[in-house]
Amino acid sequence: MGGAGMSAIARIMLGRGVPVSGSDAKDSAGLAALAALGASVHVGHHAATVAGADTVVVSTAIREANPELAAARAAGLRVLHRSQALAAAMAQDTVVAVAGTHGKTTTTSMITVMLRGAGVDASFAVGGTVQGLGVNAAHGSAPVFVAEADESDASFLNYRPRIAVVTNMEADHLDHYGTPEAVFAAFDSFVALLPADGLLVACADDAGSAALAARAAAAGKRTLSYGFSDAAELRIVAGSGEGLATDTTLLLPPAGTASRSVPLHLQVPGDHNIRNAAAAVAVALELGVDVDAALAALATFSGAARRFESKGEGRGVRVFDDYAHHPTEVTAALKAARTVAAGHKVHVLFQPHLFSRTREFAAEFAQALDLADTVAVLDIYPAREDPIPGVDSTLITRRLAAPRSYWPDPAAAVAALAAAAAPGDLILTVGAGDVTAYGPALVAALQAGPASAPGTSPANGGQHG
Repeated sequence: MGGAGMSAIARIMLGRGVPVSGSDAKDSAGLAALAALGASVHVGHHAATVAGADTVVVSTAIREANPELAAARAAGLRVLHRSQALAAAMAQDTVVAVAGTHGKTTTTSMITVMLRGAGVDASFAVGGTVQGLGVNAAHGSAPVFVAEADESDASFLNYRPRIAVVTNMEADHLDHYGTPEAVFAAFDSFVALLPADGLLVACADDAGSAALAARAAAAGKRTLSYGFSDAAELRIVAGSGEGLATDTTLLLPPAGTASRSVPLHLQVPGDHNIRNAAAAVAVALELGVDVDAALAALATFSGAARRFESKGEGRGVRVFDDYAHHPTEVTAALKAARTVAAGHKVHVLFQPHLFSRTREFAAEFAQALDLADTVAVLDIYPAREDPIPGVDSTLITRRLAAPRSYWPDPAAAVAALAAAAAPGDLILTVGAGDVTAYGPALVAALQAGPASAPGTSPANGGQHG
């Protein structure tokens, strides 16, 4: 129950006065936080833990052999998947469900901060901690529920949204779906869940999302598009970015006979975040939230955990961490890093996530990583997968245009990146695995003083492939 998805459900239930107990394989700050809210928490999985429960909620990661799940089955208890439990928690509310191959967590966080800042105390469940709120989920007093809708295992089909936001749609999670066509079909099924008065908010800049909206409109669904494209109904007028700040203008859909231009100021960088904010404004329009109040609230948004999150600095070098684990996400993160670096170099410590994803997108990862000045690539983070013969990080490094390298030793890679960085440069740790732990290590190495790895750099010190 300490993970992002499960702890979110626990927080919602606790906020509604439901007794909650649960376990995790290891202790964590997340477990301690739930205990402080009144949950009964256990470290380790034991059959006795489910005693007294009438419903057991499990994530996709829990296998049938788990002693608690086995005990629940034997006792005839109700067993719900995480997404089913979340769907039950928001069944009585107006649901805003945010889906898409990329950008779900940030967009869901933005919508939550926007609504709460504009006076709508919405419930929410997000896949990461919302900076400024300090939590990833909470029960609110308003009959609105904002939820991140995860497509990775098709669990988003358990939700019943009134407003569905689709940030983009690309082939991913092929370990579950098998083919890109199956991914696209799942999104069609998601949009089909909208009621007669529902709305699909879709990104006009993304080919997959735009095609999804066209199919939805042909099926009689209401749609509202957003983006930089001239075809977007809520259009982004190109603005300027300096450091972590972004200023641009939104041209809102006509209200009556005229469109309205409004200024958008953000504290997070990158065109992808401008799109995310435009999607949030589209939701505000549909819910009848005052646009000026919505824009003022968005101006306070400082990010979500592991989404271009600052980890500190040393010797004038700033270190950021980003969850990007698909080539499109890596590209967006590095473009944002270029803006923030303002002419200085960008160094990347990248950890591929999943053997299957590395096999499918090695060339695309290399193309994305070539936006950096130096790249150190770690071993693949396996997550739920077993190794695939012939698939390792050199599938990426041997495709990089510049002489970059594979580092089997993370500590050596950290030392090399710290040595390569000069004042004004930026280091970005990238990936959905445990690479996030190396951000603080990089800061510590930088603050320790001059680099202690002479002659070693990400371009010449690792193992080449």
